[in-house]
Amino acid sequence: MGAITLTPHLATWLIAALATIGVILRPFSWPEAVWAVLGAGILVALGLLAPAAAVEGVLKGTDVYLFLVGMMLLSEIARKEGLFDWLAAHAVRAARGSATRLFLLVYLVGTVVTVFLSNDACAVVLTPAVFAATKAAGVKQPLPYLFICAFIANTASFVLPISNPANLVVFAEHMPPLGRWLATFTLPSVLAIVATYAVLRLTQNARLKAETVATEVETPALGFGGKVAGLGIVATGAALIAASAAGIELGLPTFVAGFATTLVILLINRGGVVEVARDVSWSVLPLVAGLFVLVEALEKTGVLQMLADLLKRTAAGDPALAAWAGGAIVAFGSNLVNNLPAGLLAGAAVQAAHVPEKVAGAILIGVDLGPNLSVTGSLATILWLTAIRREGQDVSAFAFLKLGLLVMPPALILALGALLLV
Repeated sequence: MGAITLTPHLATWLIAALATIGVILRPFSWPEAVWAVLGAGILVALGLLAPAAAVEGVLKGTDVYLFLVGMMLLSEIARKEGLFDWLAAHAVRAARGSATRLFLLVYLVGTVVTVFLSNDACAVVLTPAVFAATKAAGVKQPLPYLFICAFIANTASFVLPISNPANLVVFAEHMPPLGRWLATFTLPSVLAIVATYAVLRLTQNARLKAETVATEVETPALGFGGKVAGLGIVATGAALIAASAAGIELGLPTFVAGFATTLVILLINRGGVVEVARDVSWSVLPLVAGLFVLVEALEKTGVLQMLADLLKRTAAGDPALAAWAGGAIVAFGSNLVNNLPAGLLAGAAVQAAHVPEKVAGAILIGVDLGPNLSVTGSLATILWLTAIRREGQDVSAFAFLKLGLLVMPPALILALGALLLV
């Protein structure tokens, strides 16, 4: 038998696959960022990707880095100023001793945060608030409530264009006007949100029934810094909506809003820079940069052109089949390579193939909903995992997958079916 020749393209795919497996499984308990950066570094070291191309890949993520830094600063300063503890106490009071009412309340708040602040913001900002609420309520098993933050961050991420930065990548300069966007995606979004809630509620029912929720909790006073942090979060949401309407990338407005809010509070407190900087999850940035480099390497192998040609042929022959197949393949593929690189590749393929808007919409739904299958399916879920680990909680990749297999497929099928019916 002849030996298999390891061509440069095959070697690139193999290294990218191993790096992705490392991000998912975290061998030796090394952080996800280590594996993404290691894979990117090996590609450059072996000459499979030119250093200039690697730098180009890193620079493509600039808007994402700015967005993440702004959101992480907002979240950290709000946490330190007690905003989440204050909100948590009010949420527990509103639940009136009912674990299921608290569950629904968290789900509704998560939906609103995702729609107006984006899925990554939901993971970064809402997760510590929910943990604070469960702690204030004396909840013994906070995971059912924390799961909401992970799943709704992806499920509600195509209600508006700003609900997920990946939406802007898929449509690029062909972004539909807001009216047409709402006409296209409102029904699919509502069905996905309702289906996800129903499955989560059923799967977590036993835990919720066994839970007791405090009715009387002490509401901490909200200081001036906490009020400024709350205003900063609201202002960020308004800035994102305005930027989206004006066709401006979301990274810089988010960074400016987050940095300005943090700076004002630090000036009010006359210090605290080191404490804030120390507790921000900076490792997310090299993780994203590594993923962008891996995508750049894959693009150099010609995979983008292959995807565009296949998508164009399928859409020309049967647009409905292209929509179903494209949405499903991207949804499951997002869990193999993370929906950030999958969205970049799919978005570029959609633009190159000039497919009908329904096909592009199906692929967008796959990019947004698909990551609910696995813990590393989206950047939002990775951010969520980082946030719960800070609170002493953890979820294995297998445990999340078991739940994701129940949550994601019904929502995806209903959303794609509704898209094609609209």
